[in-house]
Amino acid sequence: MLGFQTEKDLIKGGCQFLAGLDEVGRGSLFGPVVAVAVIFPPSFFSCKKPSWSDQVIDSKLLSPNRRLTLAEKILEAALDLGIGYATSAEIDRFNIYQATRLAMVRALEELSLRPDMILVDGHPLKGIDYKQMAVPQGDRKIFSIAAASIVAKVFRDRLMAVLDDVYPGYGLSRHMGYATEEHFRALEKHGPCPHHRKSFRLFRERVLIK
Repeated sequence: MLGFQTEKDLIKGGCQFLAGLDEVGRGSLFGPVVAVAVIFPPSFFSCKKPSWSDQVIDSKLLSPNRRLTLAEKILEAALDLGIGYATSAEIDRFNIYQATRLAMVRALEELSLRPDMILVDGHPLKGIDYKQMAVPQGDRKIFSIAAASIVAKVFRDRLMAVLDDVYPGYGLSRHMGYATEEHFRALEKHGPCPHHRKSFRLFRERVLIK
């Protein structure tokens, strides 16, 4: 269960608007990396906690149905939200680290409000003009970061479902582009499509038995 203590302490210290920031899709073989920045009203952290907030945790630990339900609650409660992404072509061009940073910056640029502090999962976001707090495994420690991870995961999963219709045969709506046995078999059969990350290892290493 994630509490609001970090947000409460920062608001008490003078930071009114706090943006939780996280990404999904770094390890996928297919499609974009997606980032979300979410700002809750300061009053959200001082009022009685809604019952659903106790279920907010790292999106990877939640079932698809639970993620969807929580994403709807988060969007209803949020004061502002920004979504950014970097395409597979940008990942191939810049590398996944730089592309993830690009997606996060784009998510921040989509916000209508300028946050007083960014709460970012993992390492500090370099080259930005914002105060920030970087928290390793922040999606398991900080409510605002976990909320961002949930919305990002739901958004990207829905995108994979759409692209599954455009590029049938890969099973995208089941594995979301990640390196599963099904995905590797599809790549061996069909080869990569335009949204596969060519800079990633798309085929399993083959062991030749003589």
